[in-house]
Amino acid sequence: MVDSVVVARVGIPRLRDTRGRTPMMALKHGYEEDTLEAPRWSQTGNDHTEAPELQPAVFEQEDPRAIARALKQSAESSMRRKAPPFRSAMSMLVFYINRAGKTLPQRRVDILEQAKDELRDLYGKPRKAA
Repeated sequence: MVDSVVVARVGIPRLRDTRGRTPMMALKHGYEEDTLEAPRWSQTGNDHTEAPELQPAVFEQEDPRAIARALKQSAESSMRRKAPPFRSAMSMLVFYINRAGKTLPQRRVDILEQAKDELRDLYGKPRKAA
């Protein structure tokens, strides 16, 4: 949303968006000129991610062990990861759970939480205390 604001010093109306950015500021920071809105951070993350490639529909599987194995395989085969494979795989799983938020049914949450424990088992880490 763009509002017209009068600059007191000069008395010239200037366009600003709701965050106070002028069109030049918006262009300088890579926002769309006509909307002056920033791209969503999640879309930017998806477009420019360094995350390993995942099998399609890996998080929709019913078997927690299969989810964990797929994440492990993906993390270990990736040449772009910045963290050890365990941290990379666990981060992908936690990111998915957090992005789904309250829309994720409790049954899926339980399966994905079990997948975390299976992932810990695959890497020889202790399970989370119940």
